[in-house]
Amino acid sequence: MTDEIAAGLRPAEPDFSTITTEELIAYREAENRARASKEARAFLGEPDAGALIDWREIALPGRDLPVRVYRPAVGGDAALPLVVHVHGGCFVGTAVQCDWPNSHFAARLPAVVVSVEHRLVSPDIPLPFAADDGWDTLVHVVRHAAEWGVDPERVAVVGESFGGLISALTALRAREGGPRLKAQVLVNPAVDVTESMFDYPSITEYAYSPTRALPQLRLVQRLSVPPGVDARAWSPIRADDLSGLPPALVVVPTRDALADHGRRYAERLREAGTELRLSEYPGARHGFLTLPGVEPQAGAAQAEISEFLREAFASASI
Repeated sequence: MTDEIAAGLRPAEPDFSTITTEELIAYREAENRARASKEARAFLGEPDAGALIDWREIALPGRDLPVRVYRPAVGGDAALPLVVHVHGGCFVGTAVQCDWPNSHFAARLPAVVVSVEHRLVSPDIPLPFAADDGWDTLVHVVRHAAEWGVDPERVAVVGESFGGLISALTALRAREGGPRLKAQVLVNPAVDVTESMFDYPSITEYAYSPTRALPQLRLVQRLSVPPGVDARAWSPIRADDLSGLPPALVVVPTRDALADHGRRYAERLREAGTELRLSEYPGARHGFLTLPGVEPQAGAAQAEISEFLREAFASASI
């Protein structure tokens, strides 16, 4: 956000068309320090006091994966629903930037929210690595449900932007044999990383306002699907079959270059017979759910997502 840059909280935006690997890493580190700072809470919101927040590491084959865990501060012995959350950002981003919505989900549903600190894409880490982090987290926590205090029959995925892409891919993967999901929530998702990624009216309309989205999206595509990676296989909107997926809530801020990604994916899900709710927030910008300090509609979106998940989890016991 330009307000945060002006306030000295965030680094100036680099030239994404010419950025080198070294510059990308330096920018990422500075940006993520800013997003994790106490000062950023003026924009990102204060966590709900009714939630406990902690970091954990999940031991996976070949790597230890950090996750940020949110639990209700007051609770009993009963197993809670599980929400596996994936933050946005692609080549930048941290689970900490989502403390406000995730702590509210944990305290108010109530639920255990596990937010994936996935590998950020770079020239040597394409999209499939980040997608594996989302999937492997889901499988691990469900497999060890008793240890985590979660109910394996009440599980949902939530993702924002690039995290929405990972969550949509996770839902597709789970359909083929994995944890049974009760719901998927995709907030301003990017769902197309093929060459047609930019062939949507909203990208033309909002290419450079309210943010300089187009240069970032071009870098996202270049890093996500380098030569040798099948872009179609990692673009949910290009899937041949979208049937058999869990109920979906697709949240679309209208002043967003990716708005038509969400709208079109919602159409395809509905055409495939998926129970679907498309919810648009007029005038809201990309990433608005994590910006309650400057985006008035963040609270309404958080409440809508909570109610959608509450209804989905309640159906598990019927």
